[in-house]
Amino acid sequence: MLQGQKKAANPLMVVVAYIIIYVVWGSTFFFIEKALHSFPPFILGSFRFVTASAILMTYCAMKGYKLFNKRSVQEATIVGFLLLFVDMAGVIWAEQYVSGGVAAIIAAAAAIWFILLDKPKWKENFSSISTVLGVALGFCGVVMLFAEQIMSTNDNTDGTLKVIALSILVLGSIAWTVGSLISKYFKKSEKQEEEDLHVMVKTAWQMVTAGILFNITALFTGEYTTFTLSSVAPVDWFNLGYLITFGSILAFSSYIWLLQVRPAMEVSTYAYVNPIIALILSHFFTSHVVTSLQIFGLAVILFSVLLMNWKAYRAKLSARSKSRKVLQPENKLDTNPIAESELVH
Repeated sequence: MLQGQKKAANPLMVVVAYIIIYVVWGSTFFFIEKALHSFPPFILGSFRFVTASAILMTYCAMKGYKLFNKRSVQEATIVGFLLLFVDMAGVIWAEQYVSGGVAAIIAAAAAIWFILLDKPKWKENFSSISTVLGVALGFCGVVMLFAEQIMSTNDNTDGTLKVIALSILVLGSIAWTVGSLISKYFKKSEKQEEEDLHVMVKTAWQMVTAGILFNITALFTGEYTTFTLSSVAPVDWFNLGYLITFGSILAFSSYIWLLQVRPAMEVSTYAYVNPIIALILSHFFTSHVVTSLQIFGLAVILFSVLLMNWKAYRAKLSARSKSRKVLQPENKLDTNPIAESELVH
């Protein structure tokens, strides 16, 4: 967690960083779907995270960051397994059968699982009517998406495979939440805090974990037996490169930087924008048809996320108002279910 008064930052740099996390992370669902035209799902994940981890680790070494601490690497391995392997493997595999727009909408519903699985905050969360209504509404939005995919006759994809794909997306979203909560509540002594690795180094280790596991899975599923580099279309090398450089490195770096200079609750607004970007790209640049039920489901889920965070938003606004009156800077980091998670699509 980042604490203390936020640093002053160049307003133009702040705007550029927001555009990156809004647009780039929203677009990764689209580029995953496109890259799957040439890459099998687990090979795609392997290439992406092995390369991204190598680049990020090299950058960290050049910056002089400490690269190894047994306890920190163990934590990063667990979190990387849940966030970047289980969840991302689910997203990549599922996008063979559902659009990137639909996958992004399911990802936006992750706030539901943060409320349900964050046991230390149950009393606080479930004492709020808006939070409970938000969870209920969020479930309704997810059910709408399942119903829409079952009833859809827009393509030749088997309806059963669509339902399985959606179920895997939901399970992946739950894994993402569990990984984020483990990271949040991972206890360290004061000495361990001092010896802890830089967040960029821990992210690199998370990517190393994901890259290794994607590669092992690709070997066991036989993807390498039928895959050849010569079969990859040039445009799909570009799509993979985009996921590595923009999705996994540039966007995450922008996210980390924004958390240092802007309130975390403000930065978390990417979760409202990403699925909209993904749905727009799906509509205009793929063969998938964006239905009115998908749009309505997205609206329901985003409104549910707003309700789930409404109490935190009000508390934040109240704290800002009081701090202005006494002319004192805030000294607490605002939190909400979304902002406390890390995201590397």
